Order: sequence, then C-alpha cells, then structure tokens
Amino acid sequence: MILERDVDMVFEKNNDTQKIKKDLRKKMLSKALALPEVYKSDADARITQLLLGLPEYKDANTIFCFVGVEHEINTRPFLDQVLADGKRLAVPLCVGKAVMEARRIFSLDELKRGYYGLYEPDKSSELVPMDEVEFAVIPCLTTDHKGNRLGHGGGFYDTLFNKYNNVPAAIVCRERMCGKVPTEPFDHRFSITVTEDGVFRNNN
Repeated sequence: MILERDVDMVFEKNNDTQKIKKDLRKKMLSKALALPEVYKSDADARITQLLLGLPEYKDANTIFCFVGVEHEINTRPFLDQVLADGKRLAVPLCVGKAVMEARRIFSLDELKRGYYGLYEPDKSSELVPMDEVEFAVIPCLTTDHKGNRLGHGGGFYDTLFNKYNNVPAAIVCRERMCGKVPTEPFDHRFSITVTEDGVFRNNN
C-alpha cells in the first residue's frame, strides 16, 4: 500500500490537478518498476483467480481486457483462460488520439508490439462493438478502492467508458500500488476494483 503521507506530499506541492497527476504518474511508475518479482507474481496470480470468480465474468460471453506490459498486471493467464472457457475475447487497439477499439483475437500469438510498446492485434482484426462487451478488465498506475483510477494520461479508457458506462468493468491493481487518487470531472469511475486483497465494489 502507498503510504498516505507520500501521496499527500505530491498533493501538497501543487494544487493544480493536472500537475498533481503528472507528478503522481512518475512516482507510481517508478514504484511499479521497483516492486519485487515474487510479490508481483503472487499478487497477479491472486488477482487472476479473483477475476475468474466474479459473477460478471462467469455470466459474460464477450470479454474486453488489456494486455499487460512490464509494469502492469500480467493478464496473459486470464486471457488464456477466457479463450479456454470458449468466450469471445477482445483486446484494445489504439486507432487515434484517445480513441480505442475492441478487437477480437483467437490466440495471444496474434499480438504484436504497437502503440507505445503495447501488445496489440493486427489492424485487420475483427471489430467488437463495445455495446456487445459484457465484462471488461481495466489497467491503471494507481487506484483507490472506490473505482477511481490514474492511468498514463492518454484518456483512452476514460473516453471509451464514459461513452459505454453501462459495461461492467473492473480495475486491477496490486495492493501496494493502491492509494489516494486525484480526480477530474471527465475521469470515469469504475464499478469494481480488484487487488490481491479482494474485490471492492463501488455502488455510487
């Protein structure tokens, strides 16, 4: 868990929310890269099991989930299980500034390094309409247990889920990365947060 006083120091330096977010992103990325490998592996495995046990996952036929990179949750075991369960799997493809689409894949072997080093499907992959997505898994740099998240600042997930706010979606985050999150009116608040410590639901 991030010490509250450490995050408060970032808040106290500047009362401009954009500046606070920028400073906090740097702090959280450095912290994520420094986490012990054993802790990351254990936390990610627990998060995967909690996701697979959610009723939202079990009831869904179409799943949208990011593909984790080095500092993020390793979602590949989850993605593999989605495919093994016979569900339709869609992953993000960045197609413009703050514009993201859900594209179907049938194997993780289809993924290649693309936008900002993210693993993405080919541009010819099948488009999955977001109104057909029944459960989504969302990344973050940090989040709280109330569904507020801080990403990398591109606005992709906020833009997408502000438009499709009826899609059940879970932020995944290691507990040591959770803490106080600055918010603005356009920031989307997600309904579920999952860490290795449990499932936290935002009903507001």
